[in-house]
Amino acid sequence: MAPFARSQDKASSEQTKCRLAEIVQYKCDVEQNNQGQPQLHCWPVPRIFRICPGRPAVEMTRYVDVDTQSGEISIPAEASQTLPKGKPWRDVRCYEEKTSEML
Repeated sequence: MAPFARSQDKASSEQTKCRLAEIVQYKCDVEQNNQGQPQLHCWPVPRIFRICPGRPAVEMTRYVDVDTQSGEISIPAEASQTLPKGKPWRDVRCYEEKTSEML
């Protein structure tokens, strides 16, 4: 029972070392103004990431709750059950043979 308790403590201490980071990207479209001239219109698209030491960043935008008044971000407890597993880019593999066979 003691080893399980230690691993549980280690996991919780690793979680506390994690931090949230936000980036804002923009989606832009060209629209016609009243005079028929093209006008660029852009909208901010905030993205939230969880960054833990020694692990890849994981985007959490769809899992977090944001208070529109204060901007405070909270992570629902059930979100940890549904988060995707991140992996370093060096571990991402692309097999062109399989994709060309599927076409």
